[in-house]
Amino acid sequence: MLSKTQADKFPRPTPLTPRRRGIIVGASSGIGAALAKRLACEGYTLALLARRQDLLETVCGEINREAGERRAAAYVHDVTDFGSVPGLLQRILADLGGLDLLIYNSGISLPTGLKRYDFEKDLATTRVNYLGALAWLSPVAALFQGQGAGQLVGISSVAGDRGRVGNPSYNASKAALTCYLEALRNRLSRFGVSVLTVKPGFVATDMLAGAKRTFLVATPEKVAADICKAIRRRRQILYTPSVWGWLMLIVRNIPSIIFRRMTF
Repeated sequence: MLSKTQADKFPRPTPLTPRRRGIIVGASSGIGAALAKRLACEGYTLALLARRQDLLETVCGEINREAGERRAAAYVHDVTDFGSVPGLLQRILADLGGLDLLIYNSGISLPTGLKRYDFEKDLATTRVNYLGALAWLSPVAALFQGQGAGQLVGISSVAGDRGRVGNPSYNASKAALTCYLEALRNRLSRFGVSVLTVKPGFVATDMLAGAKRTFLVATPEKVAADICKAIRRRRQILYTPSVWGWLMLIVRNIPSIIFRRMTF
């Protein structure tokens, strides 16, 4: 956890040097780490959260050395520890001096195969991909509604667009997150708060290791660049890379009698 001495080193915004402040949940590797590095280059001060302290501190060290000042700090956090979120959020708000952006990026995929079922894996997937997101998005949504500004970003997936046979619990968790983000968008838009749903396709991260069939695999850096551009433009939905928007339009319209026979 960040010490008081470390927190004092955060550069504070001034009228001449305004700084946006962000939280990235799931920032130790992959898309989260790439987002942290890009946003820090854009001038953000960041609280980076993840379970793996060594990787998290490595990301922070790279960012701070590159910037020549403290732009990022590590907060070790397990997203399934829902009860710790309120206290940790308040600590981060005090350290950063406020908040402008929250990105929920944590996610796992625990496939069981086409003919097996495993409730424990289903539960673990749901706790990380959906319930962990609720634990962070809900209080920050209330904060942003009160201050009349802010941006929420949830990293969902193209997998949430339709229920495929390969990994039902992963599909369902991402579909739930997508629907929740839409509901938040509809609720918060009248208060000046934007909500972005990100739907990546295959990305070269740890989650993809061992996948049997992949195509159009993007780098975390490419996805992070697309997300940052969407944040600046205050977009609502982002398929990344953009070709996935067209592919999923086709997938969503495949008749059920055909779709159920597919094994992807």
